[in-house]
Amino acid sequence: MVHVLPEAEFRLVRTDRNRDKITREQQRGLLGRRIGVIGLSVGSSAALTCAMEGVGGAFRLADSDRLGLSNLNRLRAGVHEIGREKSVLCARRMYELDPYLDIEVHRGGIDEENIEDFFGGEGGGHRLDLLIEEADAPWVKVASREHARSLRIPVLMDTNDRGVLDVERFDLEPDRPLFHGRVGATTAADVRDLGRDEALGFLLDVVDEQRLSPAMRDALTRVGHTLSSWPQLASGVMLGAALVTDTARRILLGEPLPSGRHSIDLETLVPAPAAVPVRHGAGR
Repeated sequence: MVHVLPEAEFRLVRTDRNRDKITREQQRGLLGRRIGVIGLSVGSSAALTCAMEGVGGAFRLADSDRLGLSNLNRLRAGVHEIGREKSVLCARRMYELDPYLDIEVHRGGIDEENIEDFFGGEGGGHRLDLLIEEADAPWVKVASREHARSLRIPVLMDTNDRGVLDVERFDLEPDRPLFHGRVGATTAADVRDLGRDEALGFLLDVVDEQRLSPAMRDALTRVGHTLSSWPQLASGVMLGAALVTDTARRILLGEPLPSGRHSIDLETLVPAPAAVPVRHGAGR
């Protein structure tokens, strides 16, 4: 058993080192907001970072997948947790940071029967204030945005390649086309039954294949052949979590951040020199 302070005192002390990058008044406001996270591979780091920073005091988590050994290159988990549900593992990590969080876990992921409840629409309970969407399935990606747009909920998505972050401010632009208009008038019904190759083509349209890193473009041609899925690195996932959390905080605090696609490409920001310098004293 662990004894902790009462809720107000616990949160005051736990977030004390956020001051004054986040004021106490702002922190109280953030802890009153509700964030949805769909897809808990990349999304788990974003959810955990939001919880750590006190960006959101209530969360809805959705994923139907279970932890596998190959997930341990980017998920904060251990070999003793292989086979456990990713949604449960994520909630557990968050509760360990703040046992006063309000977390709803959708262990079966998102489907047509529960998506309304997830968003808190008609009769679904408290409405989300922001959605972090990190799913792989085209139907989930489109349907979640359709619901977010109808409810005027902003959406964030980290692509996990070249630090690409998508911001869709459906709260400010309720008629904004999904994915910045990259898929035209495509609806969730249109992508419900896509085959593997069609689904990959749709996802490439969403992320803009020409903006992917050379390594990712090459890898995508080998998925299903010599690669089981597209590659993801822990460093990219952690960068994405930072980008999502920082942007979520600013949106929830009322900053007028516009919709758009942004890139924090570390290989561009921290470039390698054209020629590798010789180490001082080498060859002596």
